[in-house]
Amino acid sequence: MTYDERATVAAVVFDYGGVLTSPVRDSIAAWLKRDGIDPASFSRTLKAWMSRSVPEGTPIHRLETGELTTAEFDSLLAAELVGTNGGPVAPDGLLQALFAEMRPDPLMLDLVEKLKSAGVRVALLSNSWGNTYPRERIDALFDPVVISGEVGMRKPNREIFAHTLKLLDVEPGAAVFVDDAAPNIEGARRAGLQTVLHVDVHTTRSQLARHVPGLSTPNPKLEETP
Repeated sequence: MTYDERATVAAVVFDYGGVLTSPVRDSIAAWLKRDGIDPASFSRTLKAWMSRSVPEGTPIHRLETGELTTAEFDSLLAAELVGTNGGPVAPDGLLQALFAEMRPDPLMLDLVEKLKSAGVRVALLSNSWGNTYPRERIDALFDPVVISGEVGMRKPNREIFAHTLKLLDVEPGAAVFVDDAAPNIEGARRAGLQTVLHVDVHTTRSQLARHVPGLSTPNPKLEETP
């Protein structure tokens, strides 16, 4: 976490997958097991495609900025994967299957509602992997909603943070960015935002409460779901 204890927070910007939802890694693990995909082949591909050292951009970067369609990405990904039986992996619906087990986190959505009730602007800033977002829900909850593939920019690059701040009409130091990925946190810091590296709802809520009057930090045991 990085905070300026003297700053007034006017807005909180949230990532989507892994922050407002169940962990993406859990959905990926379920997909690999369910569809019989060799985990090592996926890990190897993910590591290579997440690299920032490729000047022309990897398939992930191009997907996130809308340069690749979901179907095109599925085909490229399938070509890199191997089944646990040693055979090929069919490309149809790979990304849809990858995210199939990801679910909204009701406690995080409740935190967003409480921030709004405390008078804080809330925005969504997400790198899209062709996800099907619950648009009706997030459009009603967040203003603005910035999806990388819709604006042709992606985290952790400075321009997408500047774009989001412009829509919010707040200065960088008056905004807190919440994400579960360290590279995106580093990009937000370079753009001048305060940051919270999301680990779980209770830690994030506690950190945000330092800057938001009226945002309580209840006992986590009281919020546990059955």
